[in-house]
Amino acid sequence: MKKSLPKHKGREKIIFKGKLIEVVHQEMEVDGKEFTIEFARRTPGTRLIIVSPDNKILLTEEYRTDLQDWDIKLPGGKVVDSLEEHEKILQTKEGMLEKAIAGAKKEALEEAGLEVEEIKLYTISHCGVTMIWDLYYFIVTKYREHPDGQKLELGENIKLKWVSFEQAKSMCLDGSIREDRSATILLRFLNKNAN
Repeated sequence: MKKSLPKHKGREKIIFKGKLIEVVHQEMEVDGKEFTIEFARRTPGTRLIIVSPDNKILLTEEYRTDLQDWDIKLPGGKVVDSLEEHEKILQTKEGMLEKAIAGAKKEALEEAGLEVEEIKLYTISHCGVTMIWDLYYFIVTKYREHPDGQKLELGENIKLKWVSFEQAKSMCLDGSIREDRSATILLRFLNKNAN
C-alpha cells in the first residue's frame, strides 16, 4: 500500500528571528490530518579547501568563543552577515552561488591573507531536517599572498597551518577537526585526490 506524503499547508510562520538564525513553524497535512513541524534556518556559510602547489592543505587554528578552546578547521565563514541580506538574495535574481563565491574570496583574504585567483565549487553540504544551514565548499588551487597578510575581524585569533594530505586525513579521523561536516567533506576530497 502506497503511503501519502505530507504537504505544506499555508505559509511558514517565523516564531523567532535573530541576526543569523530564525525558528520557523510550518503547518503540514497528510491524509486530512494536520500537524506542525519546527525547524531553524541559518544564513549559509563557506569553507575553503586551499591546496598549495606542493599538495598541502591550508587549515586554520582558531580560538572559538563558543568552544572556549582552540579548533582546527577549514578557512571560511558566512556568505552574508544577516538574515535580511540572505532574504534579499533569495527574492532577487542574483544567485546564491555567486554570493557564496564572493563570500569565500572575502574569507580567504580575511582569514588566510590570500587573494583567490581560481575557485571551483566542490559541493554543498545541507544540514539535516530540523536545521537548515548550507555550507558551500570550494576548491582553491590558484591564489597569491596579499602583501598585508590576514585581515582578521575584531575578536578573531587565527593561525595558519599548511599540512600534508596525510596529516589532514589524520586530523579528520582523530577529531582534531571538530566540525564533522568539514572533516567528512575533506576526507572525500583527500581520498579522491590522493597520489
